[in-house]
Amino acid sequence: MRRFKRAKDIRVGVVGYGGQYNMGNSHLIRIQEAGMTPLAVAEIDPKRRRAAAAEWPGIGVYPSLKEMLKRSAVGLVVVITPHNTHALLALEALRGGRHVVVEKPMAVTTAECDRMIAAARRKRLLVTTYHNRHWDGCILRAAREIRAGAIGRVVRVEARWGRRGKPESSWRSSRSISGGTLYDWGVHLVEYALQIIDDEIVEVTGFARNGYWKTRWGADANEDEASAVVRFANGVPLTLRVTNLDANPKPGWVEVTGTEGSYVFDGRGWELFQRKGDDVRVRRGKNPPHEQKKFYKNVANHLVRGTKLVITPEWARRPIHILDLAVRSAKAGRALKAKYG
Repeated sequence: MRRFKRAKDIRVGVVGYGGQYNMGNSHLIRIQEAGMTPLAVAEIDPKRRRAAAAEWPGIGVYPSLKEMLKRSAVGLVVVITPHNTHALLALEALRGGRHVVVEKPMAVTTAECDRMIAAARRKRLLVTTYHNRHWDGCILRAAREIRAGAIGRVVRVEARWGRRGKPESSWRSSRSISGGTLYDWGVHLVEYALQIIDDEIVEVTGFARNGYWKTRWGADANEDEASAVVRFANGVPLTLRVTNLDANPKPGWVEVTGTEGSYVFDGRGWELFQRKGDDVRVRRGKNPPHEQKKFYKNVANHLVRGTKLVITPEWARRPIHILDLAVRSAKAGRALKAKYG
């Protein structure tokens, strides 16, 4: 793999600028904080190109990834575009001899992930996914407590995001673009759960409800509700549900039940229920601060010193395989076996 002498020698270009959370600018800030050098932006929208040039004076601005690869010296490409374009753009950058970071989700299908991983191996290049929430305070604390035995042996994990309301009208509500309702918040929830259930996936059963909410996407609109049951080799099940039909959302994003208690958390705080004889002791608190800056710092250290990569492409493939199998299972009406390369 191509290495760099110093982090600042890693010249970075982002593909996509702006969007709902001004993600291009946010990535460039984090890239710079990690000691790497923001060099270029590729963006099809002229208005966003002008914004990038104004916010990052001197940065190269291009109308396409093709032009950026041809005319700039970027060594690392960060893809920040709608989900269904991740694989196409990542493969183009890899063919061009550049290391690649893609926003989560890594891609929409397992097959796309496998093509990206194979291309990176052939070229001896980095491909990884921006799972910045791997370092959220909520999961850092939960994993630490659970591994220390706070709830005994893990029995099951339940992950959920719910509300009652019409989905937004952006591309995130188009099934063909986003992948479906499980792919936005669901990919974060699954990645949290995989830090707790670190074992091979055996099979996935998916369920979906469609057609209640009407959006501008018509038949291509995301599911009103989608869920999955994931069986792991150690026998621990993960249930995942993302819904726009829930009039009574349950507290917590993730609930981990063990033989001696339960641990529940969301983005704000946590609750720990511990069995003490015939009584249940309850403790509550706020989550520690997130450590999301560690993502790009780890990437820089990996490319300079060979530090072990935290979010490997194989790790990033795992939540996509679960979501992909869930979508296909819901259509097929049966459980689908997991497949490893």
